[in-house]
Amino acid sequence: MKRYLIFIATILVACGGNDPEVDTTYPEVDMKFSEAFPAACQVLERGQTYTFKMRFTDNQELGSYSLDIHNNFNHHTHNTDETEHCDEEPIKTAVNAFTYIRDYAIPTGTREYMATATVSVPNDVDTGDYHLSIKLTDQAGWATFHRMGIKIK
Repeated sequence: MKRYLIFIATILVACGGNDPEVDTTYPEVDMKFSEAFPAACQVLERGQTYTFKMRFTDNQELGSYSLDIHNNFNHHTHNTDETEHCDEEPIKTAVNAFTYIRDYAIPTGTREYMATATVSVPNDVDTGDYHLSIKLTDQAGWATFHRMGIKIK
């Protein structure tokens, strides 16, 4: 019986050390560094092309990110920690609102990534209040959202 217990204990100890570390940490979006773009309440001009710049980090491995720009003509919120509140224009109905939704891959094995995305604002879109939503997902599936108000003039 003693040999049996030693055998079982040896098996448990040998197998117990092979478990991979479980990732329970959300990735981080950094929009506070000097080259970050856009800033909260940034005004984008119709007919112009911009290079968005964001820094992403994760404790193990980043996965992908997406950008979503949509109108905020009705002053809706996303119940997030938006700390910058832009002066809002009067509520209005969209006629030709700008919408931009894109998914981007991040190279495999990356823990820190400087993301850039080229965004062109058409000449004929409605001016006014918009939201920019950045969704960052790591390889474990944890997602972080960073949202801010921007303007199109």
